[in-house]
Amino acid sequence: MRHGKKFNHLGRKTAHRKSMLANMASSLIEHKRINTTTAKAKALKQFVEPLVTKSKEDTTHNRRLVFAKLRNKYAVSELFREVAPKVGDRPGGYTRIIKLGNRLGDNADMALIELVDFNEIYNPKGEGKKKTTRRSRRGGKKNNSSEETTSTETKTEAKEEPKKEAPKADEKADDKK
Repeated sequence: MRHGKKFNHLGRKTAHRKSMLANMASSLIEHKRINTTTAKAKALKQFVEPLVTKSKEDTTHNRRLVFAKLRNKYAVSELFREVAPKVGDRPGGYTRIIKLGNRLGDNADMALIELVDFNEIYNPKGEGKKKTTRRSRRGGKKNNSSEETTSTETKTEAKEEPKKEAPKADEKADDKK
């Protein structure tokens, strides 16, 4: 019976499970999203979120605690350098699990786990995505002065004139034949 056993053992011995979670956490921090099974993604979420919380306060002690779990100095430095400033004001929930369906080979339930603040599509603030402006047909922007608008209009008209003349010359050549 598994009374009081609160985490998924994932069918592995303790050393193998800790190594696998440390490697997956390093990959998640490095690539910001990874594909895995749903069970591993849920176990990884429980593993990596306390590490991200520790990275919010950059002290030597916290770096050593995180390194003891991750065992990868590049992942630790990236966690404290890039991830921590983005999640500094977030009270928790640093990862998102998106279910992808079943794997073709063995029908395992697959999921995508990602760091929330590094996704441009779901980012509610829209910081990562550029805002595009709508352009009018005449070429100039609405806020520009009249001098800039006239100069752009003359440039567009100058570009259009040779295009109009070229078909006329072709039409004349066709008419002569």
